[in-house]
Amino acid sequence: MKSFRISKLLAAAGAALAISAAGLHLPAFAQTDAAGTQTTVERGVTVKVTPKTLSGAVWEFAVVLDTHAEDLKDDLQKTAVLVVDGREIQPIAWQGPGAGGHHREGLLTFAAPAGAAGLVEVRIRREGEAAPRVFRWNTATLK
Repeated sequence: MKSFRISKLLAAAGAALAISAAGLHLPAFAQTDAAGTQTTVERGVTVKVTPKTLSGAVWEFAVVLDTHAEDLKDDLQKTAVLVVDGREIQPIAWQGPGAGGHHREGLLTFAAPAGAAGLVEVRIRREGEAAPRVFRWNTATLK
């Protein structure tokens, strides 16, 4: 009888958390594959981010946007940010096609952060989405 009550309590708590999370507009965290590529799918748009260079004067991330639902109007130099130790770093370049179409692929470049970094995030805010998409890596596991 106790396990039944605990199960009902846990189910109710889980439902409450799901409702609360939906109302808070939490960021969309990515799923990671074996190659380190992280992927989010939201509102019919897939975004994939892969760290390419995390050493030297610049850090580079390959970015792929793919959809069949809308034109991809994102200006990644304005809507993306690298977050390292709580500091936001704006991109210095986007090497890839401009806005429009259903598939875009390119390289997003940032000035390397000063000092050692543990966790790094690339956040991409998309028009019409309540929270940014978050792509997170531990630099120690990428080397």
